[in-house]
Amino acid sequence: MKLYEKANTLSERVVKVDPQADERVPEGIYRRCPRCQTVFAAAQMDQYQTCPQCEYGFRLAAAARLAWLVDTAEPFDQDLQTKDPLAFPGYPAKLAQAQACTGLNDAVWTGQATIADTTFYLAIMDPTFIMGSLGTVTGEKLTRLIERATAHRQPVVIYTASGGARMQEGIHSLMQMQKVAGALAQHHAAGLLSIVVLTDPTTGGVTASFAMEADLTLAEPRALVGFAGRRVIEQTTHEQIAHDLQQAENVLRHGFIDQIVPRAKQRTVLVQLLKMGGRQDDANNDGR
Repeated sequence: MKLYEKANTLSERVVKVDPQADERVPEGIYRRCPRCQTVFAAAQMDQYQTCPQCEYGFRLAAAARLAWLVDTAEPFDQDLQTKDPLAFPGYPAKLAQAQACTGLNDAVWTGQATIADTTFYLAIMDPTFIMGSLGTVTGEKLTRLIERATAHRQPVVIYTASGGARMQEGIHSLMQMQKVAGALAQHHAAGLLSIVVLTDPTTGGVTASFAMEADLTLAEPRALVGFAGRRVIEQTTHEQIAHDLQQAENVLRHGFIDQIVPRAKQRTVLVQLLKMGGRQDDANNDGR
């Protein structure tokens, strides 16, 4: 019996084939971890959708992450819609398909959330919505969330998952980098806590802006974190790069990440950090 991988950008599903017979295990029964290459039964995956061997977190839609991360969630800005600023061919149909599949109006969920008795403002980028690309509505939702948090003196948590700026919106997409980063800078200047959690993948313009500008930068195990992709780097430098150059563990070793946190521990860690940040803010308000 041999194992053959059937490529799928979201689930890396694996089928099992007997070359001597026309028998196949139904698709989705087995999965292959794209990091450690372990093949395991899909039934072994828990609610966090992580590899049982190396704790790599498979890519999750925003709704799936919300289901285990928070206790309550109140969404913001669900009515915002992109105007297709460049009249890009086929773009409206692509948007409509992504909206139907995810239930989101664009590539990020934003809102107010609670874990236990801790309230905060939350954004979760969705890699299943046009690869989590940063478009005008994505940037607007993130900016409004951060500005609300600043006005109400609340902490912000942002889960990033993106292939970068959305090419169908051109310069309008690139402008979102500065807009979101500017809102985050104002939040920081107000003495409020911001946390970014880097998930697989966090790349391109998102990495080059707000993903690396929070007070605390966390990451999931084995997440891809970088700016340009491996192929672009190697074609530009004419050199092969290390296989783990853009893995979160290597980025941590070089000081760009504060802590790697598996999904099963994220609720606990976020509450601890948010309460610490809240106590510090209360002390500042009291004049101490």
